[in-house]
Amino acid sequence: MTMKLNNLSGRLLAVGDVHGCLRPLETLMDQVAPGPRDQVVFLGDYIDRGPDSAGVVDYLCDFGRRFPATVFLKGNHEAMFLDFLAGRDRYSFLANGGQATLDSYEQRGLEIIPAEHLRFFNNLRLYYEIPDFIFVHAGLLPGLPPNRQSEEDLLWIRNQFLSSGYSWNKTVVFGHTPQDNGPLVQPGRLGLDTGAVYGRTLTCCEVRTHRFWSVPAGEPKRKRFFLF
Repeated sequence: MTMKLNNLSGRLLAVGDVHGCLRPLETLMDQVAPGPRDQVVFLGDYIDRGPDSAGVVDYLCDFGRRFPATVFLKGNHEAMFLDFLAGRDRYSFLANGGQATLDSYEQRGLEIIPAEHLRFFNNLRLYYEIPDFIFVHAGLLPGLPPNRQSEEDLLWIRNQFLSSGYSWNKTVVFGHTPQDNGPLVQPGRLGLDTGAVYGRTLTCCEVRTHRFWSVPAGEPKRKRFFLF
C-alpha cells in the first residue's frame, strides 16, 4: 500500500471511534476547528451501536470534500458491514450493533445504502504510515512492519499488541479498544477510543504535541453483550 507523506504545515490530528455518535462528533470538530493546513486521520469504527451511523457517514463524506488531505481508516465494524452487504456474513454485523446502523438509514427514509456511502466504505484504508507515526484501527502484530500485517490483525488485534513491548520506532496511533480513563498514552502507543458509544467521551488528539480534545457523549449504550 503506497503511503503519502504528510507535508502539510499544520496540525496532525487523530480521532477515535465514533460508533454512530453524530452530535459528539460535530461538537468535537467544532472545538478542534480543523483548517486547510491541518490533516485529520479518523481511526475507523464510524458505525454501529450509536444512534446515527448514517448521519456520521454523511458528515465524514462532507468533511473529506472540505479537507481533501483527510485519511479515513477502516475499522472492524466497517469490515463487518461490507461482509453483511456482500452476503458473506450477516450474523457478525447484526450481533455487534449493526441493527442500529440499518435503523439509522431507515429513519432517513433510505431503503438502500447511498452510492456515496458505499464508495466511502470501499475506499477506507487499512493503515497510514508517515515518518514518525503509524495510524491503524486496532494495532499491529509485534515483529512485522505494517505492510506485512494481515487485515485481520490491523482491524481486530488487542492483547498481542497492547501487552507487547515491541517498538516500530514510531508511535502507533490506534482506536478499537475502549479506554476507561481517557486516552492511553504510553511510549510508542497512543490509544484514542475513549468509549463514546458507552457514554464516556469522543476524543481527538494532536499527535505531535499530545494536545487532547474530548467531549462527553451522553447516555451510555446499555447493551454490553456484543461479541466484538
